Amino acid sequence: MQISVVVPLFNEDESLPELEAWIRRVMEAHRFSYEIIFVDDGSRDRSWQVIEGLSQKNPCVKGIKFRRNYGKSAALHVGFEAAKGDVVITMDADLQDSPEEIPELRRLIVEDGYDLISGWKQKRFDPMSKTIPSKFFNGVTRWISKIPLHDFNCGLKSYRSNVVKSIEVYGEMHRYTPLLAKWSGFSKIGEKVVEHRARQFGVSKFGLNRFVNGFLDLLSITFIGKFGKRPMHFFGTWGVLFFLGGLGILLWLTIEKLFNNEYGIADRPLFYFGILTLIVGTQLFVTGFLAELLVRNSSTRNQYVIEQKT
Repeated sequence: MQISVVVPLFNEDESLPELEAWIRRVMEAHRFSYEIIFVDDGSRDRSWQVIEGLSQKNPCVKGIKFRRNYGKSAALHVGFEAAKGDVVITMDADLQDSPEEIPELRRLIVEDGYDLISGWKQKRFDPMSKTIPSKFFNGVTRWISKIPLHDFNCGLKSYRSNVVKSIEVYGEMHRYTPLLAKWSGFSKIGEKVVEHRARQFGVSKFGLNRFVNGFLDLLSITFIGKFGKRPMHFFGTWGVLFFLGGLGILLWLTIEKLFNNEYGIADRPLFYFGILTLIVGTQLFVTGFLAELLVRNSSTRNQYVIEQKT
């Protein structure tokens, strides 16, 4: 199979028939072998009934339904697990992503050798309440990840099959699939300007809480990528620095007391700051030690992405 199209959705029953017909026209025009995987993230409308009807008419349509709403990352994760195509393309179900982009997204993977192509909605039809926070979010993510993409949150992306089989998407980390791919060793990540269309049906699922959760997930994925298999290098380093800093403060106060008996050590605020720093350093070191024990005894500690075997 050449292409798997994974479409996570939540309450999008009105747009699904048009989206399926549009994808099918593009696939048939280019004679691609394909599958469309609709992942219903616990919709409360008629989305699942629509998917069942589409699968009866088109054998290339497959559906997965969650019992409740788990989030877009969970929907993408199970979609990636089910995908059988050599190239996996993700898009939103609200018709704001154009299926006409599929052939070029596939070509960039197959012919140009990219591991991942992320769409860039250079011209957007979203309100400023969404575009301004999005620009800030993308700027911070670009700075932290060192991946020169303009639109990390664009739902329209294409992946080489072994990329989606090597990454785990959870929480709000669907925004960070380029970073997940990078940490897994897939470094050839590109970008393509894509068409952004105004929403025709339904309402946007956008909320400011997603940026808070997304930022926390960015910190998590950055930490896990760098120190996931060696947490002691992070916690231990800071623990030693804090401990030595606190110890140095207390030693300095003790020496000063010996040569200047005018003030008691416990009467100075610096004494309590030194004690606090000493305790924090000890706690950080112990945290690193316990985390290292967990990693060493984890069933995933020796799971690595292998590119080839002979």
